[in-house]
Amino acid sequence: MSSKQWIAGINAVGAALEHDAENVREVLIEAGAKNTRLAEIESRAQRLDVSVRKVPKTAIDGVVGNLRHQGVIARYAAAKTYNESDLIELVEAAAGSALLLILDGVQDPHNLGACLRSAAAAAVTAVIIPRDKAVQVNATVRKTSAGAADSIPVVAVTNLARTMKSLQQQGVWLYGLAGDAGGSLYKTDLRGNVGLVMGGESDGLRRLTRETCDSLISIPMPGAADVESLNVSVAAGICVFEAVRQRQA
Repeated sequence: MSSKQWIAGINAVGAALEHDAENVREVLIEAGAKNTRLAEIESRAQRLDVSVRKVPKTAIDGVVGNLRHQGVIARYAAAKTYNESDLIELVEAAAGSALLLILDGVQDPHNLGACLRSAAAAAVTAVIIPRDKAVQVNATVRKTSAGAADSIPVVAVTNLARTMKSLQQQGVWLYGLAGDAGGSLYKTDLRGNVGLVMGGESDGLRRLTRETCDSLISIPMPGAADVESLNVSVAAGICVFEAVRQRQA
């Protein structure tokens, strides 16, 4: 089976059992492993009537390859998917305080996983990604996100610019992060309905995405002479938690 049908690692499997157990078909645990957290996962799965099998480590390696699994993987039938109509409802439910993270073409699953982890910790309303030319939520993303991929809505859209325009019509103000922008993140009001738009690893914001944003801002970097740009997951974390800080002030 493709590793995309599996999630790996203690945090990822534990989160799947906690947030979306109905889609967990079975759990494979390394036979003879002494980690108490694996015993907790086994117990939880059994309480939820999820099949548990003890298998050799080589069997788990054969399923997920080089992915670090910590002695546990789970076969995942279908993660809950969200579409654009769900996004409209999520924004409405936020009652004027929606916080969205929009990722334009992130290619590295580790970066997407890290972005999801920060977004979940910041209670972001939803993360929006394009269906094409961007990594989707797969086993590596789930592992890197430490379970966040199962606890936060991830909306994959066909046309990112069209979705952004629809959000604007709902009263969401869209700020695009660009290194050459004059506006500062820390001088920008991030309260209310806000979408933070981040570009991909190599090219940043695509032209149409950039043009659709209401405003472009940047993260002040006093050492910019030595650092060309921040990793997208680092930048996303800084931005969402600046929004959190302002909303709690």
